[in-house]
Amino acid sequence: MSLLSRAVLRAVPGAFILNSGIGKIGMDEETAKSLQSMAKNGIPALGDMTPKQFARFLTFGEIAVGSALLLPFVPTRVAGAALAGFSGSMLAMYLKTPGLTEADGVRPTQDGTPIAKDSWMAAIAAALLIDGSRSK
Repeated sequence: MSLLSRAVLRAVPGAFILNSGIGKIGMDEETAKSLQSMAKNGIPALGDMTPKQFARFLTFGEIAVGSALLLPFVPTRVAGAALAGFSGSMLAMYLKTPGLTEADGVRPTQDGTPIAKDSWMAAIAAALLIDGSRSK
């Protein structure tokens, strides 16, 4: 994979995720509760946190993943693994939250489409992991 294509694969989701994390700084408790109620469908342990703890975890987690993708000195494999963890958790939430998928459990409903798009981030993560394993 060329340096330019690797940079694009890292920059686009990195900027998006970093911006999302920055936008969550100072999130109110009601918003945190709402996000946490969906997130715990995919990762039940998130339900053990207080809404304040969850808000901090989500905010700083997104900032960390976005930064790892954007910082060129972070190895491609590490950035890809961070994105894989992030997108995998989003897809788990999507697949396990009632009302987000059609009866087949895979195709998105209208409500599920905004989250199903995170499958693209999983594909980018796979490309980065494959490329990172080839790069020395």
